[in-house]
Amino acid sequence: MTDWDYLNAARNGDEGAWRMLFRRHYAMLVRMTATITGSADTAHDLAQESFVRLLHSPIRHQEGSFKAFLSRIAYNLALKEKRRTAPGLRLEGQELESDGPSPLEESIWSETERAIARAIQSLPVEQRDVFALRFVAGHTYEEIADMTGIPVGTVKSRLFYAVRTCRDELKRQGVFT
Repeated sequence: MTDWDYLNAARNGDEGAWRMLFRRHYAMLVRMTATITGSADTAHDLAQESFVRLLHSPIRHQEGSFKAFLSRIAYNLALKEKRRTAPGLRLEGQELESDGPSPLEESIWSETERAIARAIQSLPVEQRDVFALRFVAGHTYEEIADMTGIPVGTVKSRLFYAVRTCRDELKRQGVFT
């Protein structure tokens, strides 16, 4: 079954299908929205709200990527929340849910991970959002361009500068050589 099939089943009352969608996509949505908003608590709320909106949103077609459709809902909610709240929120010291193999890896951030989170949060907003969509949520350049309404070339450029800025900052801090 595809995620679209699970969504249709969930809309028809299949609780197991709903759980499957949630299990497959929730952690990714939390990581993505946390990177955009700078708040793990807000990210959990936005991920849950994304699923609520998914259940009630009219869907014109089911031809594209389900992950991109759901991510776009979460991305739009994250942007709205970011505009609503004060700037300068940081991920530092906050634990994010991960789908990694070890509970220890999910609950403990090393100093290197905190430095990386700080470097990502220090990026200009446009670069940080594209960075989150590509490297946290795993979207293609084309999907990011569609979600953000910017050309693919601009997506690539922003990613290039985001990666370069993070790499330079982490080298400056001695995290990487």
